[in-house]
Amino acid sequence: MVKYAIVGVQESVGRELLSFFDEDGIKASDVFAVDVNAPLGTLVSYGEDDELDVHNLESFDFSKADIVIFATTSEIGKRYIHKAASTGAKVVDASGATYADSDVPMIVAGVNDDLIASAAKGIVSIPSAAVTQMLIPLKSVHDKYKIKRLVVSCYVSTSIYGKEAMDELFNQTRKIFMNESLVDDQKFFNKQIAFNLIPQVGEFIGDETSYEWALNAETKKVLGGDVKVHANFAVVPAFIGSAQYVNVECAEDVDVDDVRTQMKHTDGVVVFDKKVDGGYVSLADVQGEDSIYVSRLRQDVSVDNGISFWCVADNLRAGIAKNAFSVMKKMLKTIKH
Repeated sequence: MVKYAIVGVQESVGRELLSFFDEDGIKASDVFAVDVNAPLGTLVSYGEDDELDVHNLESFDFSKADIVIFATTSEIGKRYIHKAASTGAKVVDASGATYADSDVPMIVAGVNDDLIASAAKGIVSIPSAAVTQMLIPLKSVHDKYKIKRLVVSCYVSTSIYGKEAMDELFNQTRKIFMNESLVDDQKFFNKQIAFNLIPQVGEFIGDETSYEWALNAETKKVLGGDVKVHANFAVVPAFIGSAQYVNVECAEDVDVDDVRTQMKHTDGVVVFDKKVDGGYVSLADVQGEDSIYVSRLRQDVSVDNGISFWCVADNLRAGIAKNAFSVMKKMLKTIKH
């Protein structure tokens, strides 16, 4: 019987992973819940009826698990991922700790699954939610028309930074309605986030922010280095979800109606694109959803062989947790018992 470990179960992505495990019918007795500095007696819910003891990461014996998912910060991942792999456990890195490691393939389930077999260290990584959200609808487009260039503007919710950032949005919104000062509730963001947009996600690396740089690097690692990428990120005053406008330039003459048909037949993608008021999916519509929703699909006549589209997804569930779980399931096939 396969034994699983999820590291980071008390954070948002970890909780979504537990939900996928339960929905898949994996028994609670086969899952180790692990987290940083978890005091003895800490419990986490598993499905409607079960609870799991949360093991302290520092003392957890990874040899008990066949496969481990890291849904932690990259700092924690860097400290413990190779320790877990050294016990013989397979590792899915959802922390971003190993994305620059040439020996660790980066996988988007359904896009480049064949690279799992090249994981020489027994470790695979998954990209950020924004990359997964963009590339799953574009899989068939790249296969048929060969993508040359991507320009993507990402509008991400405060959940990209975790609970502390979401709390700041909540507290600021409440105080504005109460006509109170925001001084004590402007700690996480450099600008007011309530009723505002902030054109910075991550720290600056030259002219780009770290998230813009990462989307470029991760997209090239998944699709290949020939694709040119320009990314823009902004934080919007929402708790969960990610929205994108994506402009695509292809090498071959692209038919937008054919692209629409292909996207409709892509697993995990829902095309809802009606040319009427409200005939599209918005950020508020996707919380808790597993799919990536595509709207506003049209020809981009400003370039040769261009299309553009709008897409939204639950960044925690569809963007990270679902991909990590799907990659884990595919990776299980490489484990021999």
